[in-house]
Amino acid sequence: MGFTIVTDTGANITDKVRAHYGIEVVPLTLIMEGEELQFTSTEGFDYDDYYEKLKEGMKVSTSQVNPAQFAQCFEKILEKGDDVLYIGLSGGVTGSINSAKTAASDLSEEFPERQIRIVDSLGAALGQGILVVEAAQCRDEGMSLDETADRIDFQKYCMYQVFVVDDLKHLKRTGRLSGALASLGTMMDIKPILKGNTEGKIVVECKARGRKQAIKALAEKYRDLVVDPEEQIVGISYGGHREDAVHLANLITKIAEPKKIWMVAHEPVTGSHVGPGMLALYFKGADDVRAF
Repeated sequence: MGFTIVTDTGANITDKVRAHYGIEVVPLTLIMEGEELQFTSTEGFDYDDYYEKLKEGMKVSTSQVNPAQFAQCFEKILEKGDDVLYIGLSGGVTGSINSAKTAASDLSEEFPERQIRIVDSLGAALGQGILVVEAAQCRDEGMSLDETADRIDFQKYCMYQVFVVDDLKHLKRTGRLSGALASLGTMMDIKPILKGNTEGKIVVECKARGRKQAIKALAEKYRDLVVDPEEQIVGISYGGHREDAVHLANLITKIAEPKKIWMVAHEPVTGSHVGPGMLALYFKGADDVRAF
């Protein structure tokens, strides 16, 4: 019995990767300049223009995936005889994962012989997307739905996600960071280094003075915490300033070259919360790495 892997736009995986592994994507919603945009693919999106407009003060809002959208996606898969593994954007920053659980519960009565597993990735962007791809590889190697879901449920605690932003006002505005924490940094060019904690929430890890030192601090986290880099995909996402992403990639390669580095523009929905100038690094460490 086969199963289909489903994720959402937050995973930030490319169309090529999605097509290669047969991954289904449900859309997050971005409301920008009065227009509602739903993304299952963000390729072809003008990221430079988008992040520049955010910097200039463009107002945007976002919407999580609702239960009806999940039900529509899951039902098509169940009807063709597959089970479902959904790996979603962190429940620490969105309620989408609860919508998925609601849809799964409703569909269980209609498809009692089918199974739907829901895994909260505790992450976003490639911190989520790398786990999605790992799940697809596990499936293709012959692992069952439960074996794959259990593996990803464990591996998510090994995924370290650390990032810096130019301005904390976007996280403050959307409630992803407390007002007290969001007041840090603006006077003395202090750049808080942020991370996803064990609950998938955004917290301040440490601070650096200026962007150059902040990028160096991301690389130092990799140096201190990465495990078996030669066996893993390391992710970098950026909201503008691609040259900083390239610089970070060079730094970590000098420290310990990973099997692959995936570098992507940070998708626009969660990108609206972290803002222009964000730069993030995603890699695996020990099973308690998120606590560090």
